[in-house]
Amino acid sequence: MTSEPLEMDGSPSPNSQPSLWTRDFTLITLATVLGAAGAIAGEFALSFYVFDETGSTLASALVIAIQLVPHVFVPLAVSPFMDRLPRKTFLVAGDIACGAAYAALGVWLAFAGFSYVGYLAISLVLACLGAIDELAWTSIYPEVIPLGAEQKGYAVSGMLYTTLAIVMTPFAAVLLDTIGVPRLLMAQGALAIAAAIVENLVNVEEHEREDSEQEGFARWLADVRETVTWLKNERGMRGIFGYMAVSNGLYTGFSPILIAFFRTTPGLSAAMYAFYSVAEFVGRTIGSTIQYKVKVPRERRYGVCLAVYLIYDIMDACLLWLPYPLMLVNRAIVGLLGSNSLVLRESAMQRYIPERMRSRVNAFSGIYIAAACFVFSLLVGALGELLDYRVCVTICGVTGIVACLFFVWHRRDDVRKVYETAE
Repeated sequence: MTSEPLEMDGSPSPNSQPSLWTRDFTLITLATVLGAAGAIAGEFALSFYVFDETGSTLASALVIAIQLVPHVFVPLAVSPFMDRLPRKTFLVAGDIACGAAYAALGVWLAFAGFSYVGYLAISLVLACLGAIDELAWTSIYPEVIPLGAEQKGYAVSGMLYTTLAIVMTPFAAVLLDTIGVPRLLMAQGALAIAAAIVENLVNVEEHEREDSEQEGFARWLADVRETVTWLKNERGMRGIFGYMAVSNGLYTGFSPILIAFFRTTPGLSAAMYAFYSVAEFVGRTIGSTIQYKVKVPRERRYGVCLAVYLIYDIMDACLLWLPYPLMLVNRAIVGLLGSNSLVLRESAMQRYIPERMRSRVNAFSGIYIAAACFVFSLLVGALGELLDYRVCVTICGVTGIVACLFFVWHRRDDVRKVYETAE
């Protein structure tokens, strides 16, 4: 969920636009399609599977919280090595490991049945692998986008995911009741391994960075300290990290609430939840298409994103009080606006971060988000046991508005600098 012309070597070119669809960008796009298609179907099926087996929003939230723990610790441990060694190795190996693990989970559910404690343990392993894979993709993706085509590149990635979600979410709702969760997970594993094979064909010029005489833990600690020092001087980046952590945390927190709402409210169903999700994905696809076609001037990027964040949170606050048709409209608007802010934010941030420390900074961003998701998933899941589901989601929306004003508006001069630096 568009730039000045530049040559591939970064030099200005007055007469030509940079070509986005290079061989490597095409390959990474194909790999993303393969991996995301399986992930969307698998995650949708598992979300309903766990609630059906437990009948508890808190139990469902605990699964999400457990899966978030590795995203706090694993990126911090791995990112210094990822910035020094070729990142493609982490990306390919991560997808192979994830594919094998999801296939194994499918086999286990098919023959051993569901065990809540066992599923929590396996989820922890899968989350560790997923954290490495996600960090590697986030760090290597800017390297396959030609200079000057960042907004278009991130618009493509946004369109890919949302388009796949439009196709795969209702498809997964049908497969959930036909072939079952185990076979879905086996298919997800096969697609992840196929993505790894394609990723291995990408040619990214990377070099081992050996600019320190320190070795082992001392070198790792020096890299972490360097990142912390850089972030201390970047109030704008910290503001963006803070708001995105709260925003993602709230969304993660009320996701089980939405599932419970659709599962328990008369007149609603899992299929209707699928189409509810599709409405948001349709909006995101339209928004990403706009970002691909229309260049947003640098001086307007901050204002656009601030407005989007506030509208997004207001729409969340009123979501479950609306009749189902208006819920679909609500999500379509949220999707359209959200994809615009996502493309602008990521294209600006990834160019703003120094390349030599991109994995580490992205790791800290992931830590912020994972920690917030862990806390909010448990808090909102517990609220779902005590309060009306609609009240829970409204509380989340109001909290998001407060966070936006504090992190993005209050630090507007510093945040604006990040959004308006990259072309």
